Amino acid sequence: MSDMYRWADYYDLTQRGVAGDVEFYLEMAKKAGGPVLDLACGTGRISIPIAQAGVKVTGIDLSSDMLEKARAKALEAGVADNLKLLQGDMRKFQLEQSFSLIMIPFRSFLHLMHIHEQMKALTCIRKHLAPGGKFVMNVFVPKISHFAEESEKMSLRGTYRMDDGDELAMWDYTRYDHFQQWSEVTRIYERSNPAGVVTERVKGTFTLRYIFPAELHHLLRLNGLKVVERYGTFAKTPLDASSNECILVAEAL
Repeated sequence: MSDMYRWADYYDLTQRGVAGDVEFYLEMAKKAGGPVLDLACGTGRISIPIAQAGVKVTGIDLSSDMLEKARAKALEAGVADNLKLLQGDMRKFQLEQSFSLIMIPFRSFLHLMHIHEQMKALTCIRKHLAPGGKFVMNVFVPKISHFAEESEKMSLRGTYRMDDGDELAMWDYTRYDHFQQWSEVTRIYERSNPAGVVTERVKGTFTLRYIFPAELHHLLRLNGLKVVERYGTFAKTPLDASSNECILVAEAL
């Protein structure tokens, strides 16, 4: 597991997902009616709005720090009764129930670094999918031009105002291994006070295995799942060569 998830407060402030993703997953959950399984649920960015809509949700994440933050947010939102949070691994979870909707939002599937890990996760998902249930996920679409622009460069991803008036800057240094399809990221958070003095600087790393849309289609089918809908944005525009995001809805074969 990446050491980046130790800083759950910084993650929560900086990782706001992809435009329209909360609304999309919320709509899918309402249609499914529950129960919903959110894999790599993090701090509950998607799970909590679904629970607020009255749908029963189970969230699984590897990080105890992220789950602690999610539990606090769920209590604050008054949805702890609708949201069960469990520490676990999407490659080998075993729950005594099936789900009408299973989802892996915000590209978290890319944390699985090898094909055999992806296969294990999809096998678990297929096993826990209720009859007629749906599996939904999104990943970014790899672009060669983007790789060239980003490779081995330090990039400022954004600055964020904190509740106490401090400012948080997030920097990434990215290195690509195109043979393995790995994106190796060193991330730095710098916290500055209102006077501009840096009061904290923390560094962590994570690696993603990027995956192409055609590859993902085959992978799902090999594990007993067929794609029934696919989009290039959360506004449900078609997936095509111009798309930056790949959103797939699948059912059991």
